[in-house]
Amino acid sequence: MLNYLSTRNVKNSVKPSLAILNGLADDGGLYMPDNLELIKVDYQALMRLNYQAMAKIIFQKFFPDFSTFEIEKIVDKSYDHKFDNNLITPLVKVNESYVLELFHGPTGAFKDIALSALPLLMQRAMIKNKLDHDILIMTATSGDTGSAALHGFSNIPKIKIIAFYPKLGISEIQKRQMTTSSAQNTNACAINGNFDDIQNNVKKIFQQNPNAALSSANSINIGRLIPQIVYYFSAYQQLLAQQAITIGDQVNFIVPTGNFGDIMAGYLAKLMGLPINKLVCASNQNDVLTEFFNTGHYNKDRPFYQSISPSMDILISSNLERLLYLICGSDKTKQYLEELRDDHQYTINKTELAKLQTTFIAGQLNDQQTKLTIKDVYDQAHYLLDPHTAVAYGVYLANHDQLKHNINVVLATATPFKFNQVVLEALNIPCQNDEFINMEILAKKTNSAIPKSLSALVNQPIIHRDVIEIKEMATYVNQRMDQHE
Repeated sequence: MLNYLSTRNVKNSVKPSLAILNGLADDGGLYMPDNLELIKVDYQALMRLNYQAMAKIIFQKFFPDFSTFEIEKIVDKSYDHKFDNNLITPLVKVNESYVLELFHGPTGAFKDIALSALPLLMQRAMIKNKLDHDILIMTATSGDTGSAALHGFSNIPKIKIIAFYPKLGISEIQKRQMTTSSAQNTNACAINGNFDDIQNNVKKIFQQNPNAALSSANSINIGRLIPQIVYYFSAYQQLLAQQAITIGDQVNFIVPTGNFGDIMAGYLAKLMGLPINKLVCASNQNDVLTEFFNTGHYNKDRPFYQSISPSMDILISSNLERLLYLICGSDKTKQYLEELRDDHQYTINKTELAKLQTTFIAGQLNDQQTKLTIKDVYDQAHYLLDPHTAVAYGVYLANHDQLKHNINVVLATATPFKFNQVVLEALNIPCQNDEFINMEILAKKTNSAIPKSLSALVNQPIIHRDVIEIKEMATYVNQRMDQHE
């Protein structure tokens, strides 16, 4: 049976349900399957299935200690009427490329897809492992993970959740989605610091409390990552249905990237057998990943920019550790991560870089270029991009000559209405200093519909007002752990 081992020590192995519950391995590593042969699928057989049926097969591959009945119940409840499109992640042709819309869930971002399933996976894993105590979920968020996690875990028995988010640098809509969460088991807390500071501290709290009832809802949790694989298969199926490709044709995916979870799911889809040619890692001006994939040098000592694509404002991309493990093994991964901790940088060797570059291309867009992309795509195709998706679309255009021999799919990670002021500015439409008014302006000017979940936020009371310093996070977590005992 498939088990999970730590990216930093292959002897540290657990069964799938425990990997979901633990979130992070006790040595600080991330969980990965111990036998990649066991995750391979007949992708052609999956092309005859709908989204939910695909998800059931993929979940079963990665979580074999769950019964078929358990997986079916989890998937059916995860992907139901809470998504406003029956395809869950519909594919739309935009100019010469395709856009995979991942924002049709309850909070308008791609995180909904995984965070509709993770709470149910975790709840079932608690039962399977006979845990009779509460679990406290800690999640660091650069914007969208927090709102999706709070929504997904709302009123899940025996699980409490804290979403830590940077006080500055996220949109008002993102902030309002978190601070209005009304379920008794949810909590949102602003931090005076950036996402990297928050994520690092969350990892430290895990390692300092190895026996505590803590887990994670970030994509460092394998239960968050695996559900994201499904929409790569769904995209391929929809390309077949639209007669854009024939079975066996290779496809490129262009992914706006911050913590490297979304694109890592694409790489796992490729390892499972899906015909993926290139995965394009698109960054904003926080371009640490662009440098890494182009040179092999990862250096976190660089200016940190608060950009118009805030969910990508990250300098330490946690899921890259999973890719390192697959390329160079656990010993080298541990060495590189220790160098990053101590020296703030590391450099992989030429052989390892060559392996990466067989699949990965990287590029970056600054804020001005991102706005120009939003305007150009709207003018040409009357299609609205949010600033994160625009980064990916712009990187696709910049690499068009290298990518033009295959069909290209850009992953759209959020509804443009979550970042309405930026979109209005890009379109040269006058806007107000109020994101809720701006949603109305954007809808009227572009003849588009505001997602109901966003328009409803304006009348919801703010419940969570805590703002703390980075150094206070551990105390804050301990206080809530005491409340849950």
